[in-house]
Amino acid sequence: MAIKLYQFCISHYCEKARWALDYKGINYQTVNLLPGQHVNTIRKLTGAESSVPVLEHDGQIIQGSGHILDYLDKVFPDKPLLPADPDLQARVLEWEQKLDEQAGPALRTWVYHYFLQRPKIVVPMLAAGTPFYNRILLSLAFSRVDEIMRKWMKINQKTADTSQATLEALIKELAEIYQQRPFLVGDQFTRADLTACSLLAPLFQPPEYPVPWPKPGRVPKPVQAWLSEWQTAIDPIAAVYRQNR
Repeated sequence: MAIKLYQFCISHYCEKARWALDYKGINYQTVNLLPGQHVNTIRKLTGAESSVPVLEHDGQIIQGSGHILDYLDKVFPDKPLLPADPDLQARVLEWEQKLDEQAGPALRTWVYHYFLQRPKIVVPMLAAGTPFYNRILLSLAFSRVDEIMRKWMKINQKTADTSQATLEALIKELAEIYQQRPFLVGDQFTRADLTACSLLAPLFQPPEYPVPWPKPGRVPKPVQAWLSEWQTAIDPIAAVYRQNR
Protein backbone atom coordinates (compact mmCIF):
# COMPACT_ATOMS: atom_id res chain seq x y z
CA MET A 1 0.00 0.00 0.00
CA ALA A 2 1.25 3.48 -0.87
CA ILE A 3 2.43 5.59 2.01
CA LYS A 4 0.40 8.76 2.51
CA LEU A 5 1.47 11.77 4.53
CA TYR A 6 -1.37 14.04 5.55
CA GLN A 7 0.08 17.48 6.11
CA PHE A 8 0.05 21.24 5.98
CA CYS A 9 2.78 22.32 3.59
CA ILE A 10 3.59 25.22 5.92
CA SER A 11 3.98 23.11 9.06
CA HIS A 12 7.53 22.70 10.33
CA TYR A 13 6.50 19.50 12.12
CA CYS A 14 5.33 18.17 8.75
CA GLU A 15 8.71 19.15 7.29
CA LYS A 16 10.24 16.95 9.98
CA ALA A 17 8.22 13.98 8.70
CA ARG A 18 8.84 14.82 5.01
CA TRP A 19 12.57 15.05 5.61
CA ALA A 20 12.68 11.68 7.41
CA LEU A 21 10.84 10.03 4.52
CA ASP A 22 13.11 11.65 1.95
CA TYR A 23 16.24 10.88 3.95
CA LYS A 24 15.37 7.20 3.95
CA GLY A 25 14.51 7.26 0.24
CA ILE A 26 10.91 6.21 0.83
CA ASN A 27 8.33 6.90 -1.86
CA TYR A 28 5.22 8.54 -0.47
CA GLN A 29 2.23 10.61 -1.45
CA THR A 30 1.40 13.87 0.26
CA VAL A 31 -2.18 14.79 1.01
CA ASN A 32 -2.15 18.55 1.46
CA LEU A 33 -4.81 19.91 3.76
CA LEU A 34 -6.09 23.38 4.54
CA PRO A 35 -5.82 24.37 8.20
CA GLY A 36 -9.27 24.32 9.72
CA GLN A 37 -10.84 22.22 7.00
CA HIS A 38 -8.45 19.40 7.90
CA VAL A 39 -10.23 18.52 11.15
CA ASN A 40 -12.81 16.09 9.75
CA THR A 41 -10.27 14.34 7.51
CA ILE A 42 -7.78 13.76 10.30
CA ARG A 43 -10.33 12.77 12.91
CA LYS A 44 -11.74 10.14 10.53
CA LEU A 45 -8.24 8.68 10.31
CA THR A 46 -7.26 8.91 13.97
CA GLY A 47 -10.60 8.83 15.76
CA ALA A 48 -9.37 11.55 18.07
CA GLU A 49 -6.82 14.33 17.67
CA SER A 50 -6.85 16.50 14.54
CA SER A 51 -3.18 17.46 14.52
CA VAL A 52 -0.83 16.81 11.60
CA PRO A 53 1.34 15.19 10.34
CA VAL A 54 -0.36 11.81 10.02
CA LEU A 55 1.19 8.86 8.20
CA GLU A 56 -0.93 6.09 6.67
CA HIS A 57 0.81 2.83 5.72
CA ASP A 58 -0.40 -0.78 5.46
CA GLY A 59 -3.47 -0.06 7.54
CA GLN A 60 -1.42 1.71 10.21
CA ILE A 61 -2.18 5.30 11.22
CA ILE A 62 0.69 7.13 12.89
CA GLN A 63 0.12 10.65 14.20
CA GLY A 64 2.78 13.15 15.22
CA SER A 65 6.25 13.73 13.81
CA GLY A 66 8.07 11.91 16.62
CA HIS A 67 5.87 8.81 16.35
CA ILE A 68 6.32 8.86 12.58
CA LEU A 69 10.11 8.84 12.98
CA ASP A 70 9.80 5.93 15.43
CA TYR A 71 7.71 4.01 12.91
CA LEU A 72 9.99 4.72 9.96
CA ASP A 73 13.09 3.52 11.81
CA LYS A 74 11.25 0.34 12.83
CA VAL A 75 9.71 -0.52 9.46
CA PHE A 76 12.43 0.96 7.22
CA PRO A 77 15.64 0.39 9.21
CA ASP A 78 18.06 1.50 6.48
CA LYS A 79 19.68 4.88 7.22
CA PRO A 80 18.61 4.87 10.88
CA LEU A 81 17.93 8.18 12.57
CA LEU A 82 19.00 6.87 15.97
CA PRO A 83 22.54 5.72 16.81
CA ALA A 84 23.06 2.15 18.02
CA ASP A 85 24.60 3.16 21.34
CA PRO A 86 21.91 3.42 24.10
CA ASP A 87 23.58 6.41 25.77
CA LEU A 88 23.70 8.30 22.49
CA GLN A 89 20.10 7.33 21.78
CA ALA A 90 19.04 8.87 25.09
CA ARG A 91 20.87 12.10 24.27
CA VAL A 92 19.31 12.27 20.81
CA LEU A 93 15.81 11.77 22.17
CA GLU A 94 16.43 14.33 24.90
CA TRP A 95 17.38 16.89 22.26
CA GLU A 96 14.36 16.00 20.16
CA GLN A 97 11.96 16.42 23.07
CA LYS A 98 13.49 19.75 24.00
CA LEU A 99 13.23 21.06 20.44
CA ASP A 100 9.71 19.72 19.90
CA GLU A 101 8.51 21.34 23.10
CA GLN A 102 10.40 24.62 22.83
CA ALA A 103 11.59 25.45 19.32
CA GLY A 104 8.47 24.33 17.46
CA PRO A 105 5.86 26.24 19.49
CA ALA A 106 8.11 29.29 19.94
CA LEU A 107 8.77 29.70 16.23
CA ARG A 108 5.11 29.19 15.37
CA THR A 109 3.92 31.76 17.91
CA TRP A 110 6.54 34.37 17.02
CA VAL A 111 6.19 34.07 13.24
CA TYR A 112 2.41 33.97 13.16
CA HIS A 113 2.08 36.97 15.45
CA TYR A 114 3.67 39.13 12.77
CA PHE A 115 2.64 37.30 9.61
CA LEU A 116 -1.03 37.19 10.53
CA GLN A 117 -0.86 40.98 10.29
CA ARG A 118 -0.01 40.52 6.58
CA PRO A 119 -2.84 38.40 5.10
CA LYS A 120 -1.68 38.80 1.50
CA ILE A 121 1.57 37.08 2.46
CA VAL A 122 0.36 34.44 4.93
CA VAL A 123 -2.73 33.24 3.02
CA PRO A 124 -0.74 31.71 0.10
CA MET A 125 1.50 29.93 2.61
CA LEU A 126 -1.44 28.55 4.61
CA ALA A 127 -3.15 27.34 1.43
CA ALA A 128 0.01 26.00 -0.25
CA GLY A 129 -0.48 22.73 -2.10
CA THR A 130 -4.29 22.89 -1.97
CA PRO A 131 -6.75 23.96 -4.74
CA PHE A 132 -6.48 27.61 -5.80
CA TYR A 133 -9.93 28.53 -4.52
CA ASN A 134 -8.78 27.97 -0.93
CA ARG A 135 -6.78 31.18 -1.18
CA ILE A 136 -9.98 33.03 -2.03
CA LEU A 137 -11.90 31.38 0.80
CA LEU A 138 -9.16 32.14 3.31
CA SER A 139 -8.89 35.73 2.17
CA LEU A 140 -12.64 36.28 2.50
CA ALA A 141 -12.74 34.74 5.98
CA PHE A 142 -9.35 35.98 7.13
CA SER A 143 -10.51 38.06 10.08
CA ARG A 144 -12.13 34.95 11.53
CA VAL A 145 -9.10 32.81 10.67
CA ASP A 146 -6.85 35.31 12.43
CA GLU A 147 -9.08 35.29 15.50
CA ILE A 148 -9.23 31.48 15.69
CA MET A 149 -5.49 30.97 15.20
CA ARG A 150 -4.57 33.56 17.79
CA LYS A 151 -6.98 32.09 20.32
CA TRP A 152 -6.03 28.46 19.65
CA MET A 153 -2.27 29.04 19.76
CA LYS A 154 -2.41 31.83 22.38
CA ILE A 155 -0.72 34.31 20.05
CA ASN A 156 -0.31 37.91 21.18
CA GLN A 157 2.50 40.41 21.66
CA LYS A 158 3.41 39.07 25.09
CA THR A 159 3.64 35.43 23.97
CA ALA A 160 5.49 36.51 20.83
CA ASP A 161 8.09 38.32 22.92
CA THR A 162 8.49 35.30 25.20
CA SER A 163 8.80 33.03 22.17
CA GLN A 164 11.42 35.29 20.65
CA ALA A 165 13.54 34.98 23.79
CA THR A 166 13.15 31.19 23.69
CA LEU A 167 14.24 31.12 20.06
CA GLU A 168 17.27 33.28 20.74
CA ALA A 169 18.48 31.01 23.54
CA LEU A 170 18.03 27.86 21.46
CA ILE A 171 19.60 29.30 18.34
CA LYS A 172 22.59 30.52 20.28
CA GLU A 173 23.05 27.08 21.87
CA LEU A 174 22.68 25.24 18.55
CA ALA A 175 24.98 27.62 16.68
CA GLU A 176 27.74 27.18 19.26
CA ILE A 177 27.52 23.40 18.92
CA TYR A 178 27.38 23.35 15.11
CA GLN A 179 30.35 25.68 14.89
CA GLN A 180 32.39 23.07 16.78
CA ARG A 181 31.11 19.81 15.26
CA PRO A 182 28.82 18.66 12.42
CA PHE A 183 26.16 16.90 14.54
CA LEU A 184 24.42 17.49 17.85
CA VAL A 185 25.10 13.98 19.15
CA GLY A 186 27.85 11.56 18.19
CA ASP A 187 29.40 11.37 14.76
CA GLN A 188 26.34 10.83 12.57
CA PHE A 189 23.24 12.69 11.43
CA THR A 190 20.34 11.82 13.73
CA ARG A 191 16.77 12.79 14.39
CA ALA A 192 18.12 15.43 16.79
CA ASP A 193 19.69 17.30 13.87
CA LEU A 194 16.67 16.65 11.67
CA THR A 195 14.37 18.06 14.35
CA ALA A 196 16.49 21.15 15.00
CA CYS A 197 16.87 22.07 11.36
CA SER A 198 13.34 21.27 10.22
CA LEU A 199 11.64 23.14 13.08
CA LEU A 200 13.82 26.21 12.49
CA ALA A 201 13.78 26.00 8.69
CA PRO A 202 11.28 28.87 8.24
CA LEU A 203 14.00 31.21 9.53
CA PHE A 204 16.14 30.51 6.45
CA GLN A 205 13.39 29.63 3.94
CA PRO A 206 14.92 26.61 2.15
CA PRO A 207 13.70 25.82 -1.38
CA GLU A 208 12.89 22.22 -0.34
CA TYR A 209 10.05 23.59 1.77
CA PRO A 210 6.87 23.50 -0.40
CA VAL A 211 5.51 26.98 0.29
CA PRO A 212 5.76 30.30 -1.57
CA TRP A 213 8.21 32.13 0.67
CA PRO A 214 7.77 35.92 0.59
CA LYS A 215 10.48 38.07 -0.93
CA PRO A 216 12.68 39.65 1.77
CA GLY A 217 11.13 43.08 1.30
CA ARG A 218 7.65 41.72 2.06
CA VAL A 219 8.61 40.10 5.37
CA PRO A 220 7.18 42.08 8.32
CA LYS A 221 9.65 44.71 9.50
CA PRO A 222 10.16 43.31 13.05
CA VAL A 223 10.95 39.90 11.58
CA GLN A 224 13.31 41.41 9.00
CA ALA A 225 15.21 43.28 11.70
CA TRP A 226 15.50 40.23 13.94
CA LEU A 227 16.64 37.95 11.12
CA SER A 228 19.31 40.46 10.15
CA GLU A 229 20.55 40.64 13.73
CA TRP A 230 20.61 36.86 14.19
CA GLN A 231 21.74 35.79 10.71
CA THR A 232 25.24 34.79 11.83
CA ALA A 233 23.81 32.43 14.46
CA ILE A 234 21.20 31.00 12.07
CA ASP A 235 23.75 30.25 9.31
CA PRO A 236 25.32 27.14 10.95
CA ILE A 237 21.85 25.60 11.39
CA ALA A 238 20.97 26.37 7.78
CA ALA A 239 24.24 24.77 6.69
CA VAL A 240 23.37 21.49 8.44
CA TYR A 241 19.99 21.54 6.70
CA ARG A 242 21.57 22.07 3.28
CA GLN A 243 24.20 19.39 3.81
CA ASN A 244 21.74 16.70 4.87
CA ARG A 245 18.42 17.57 3.26
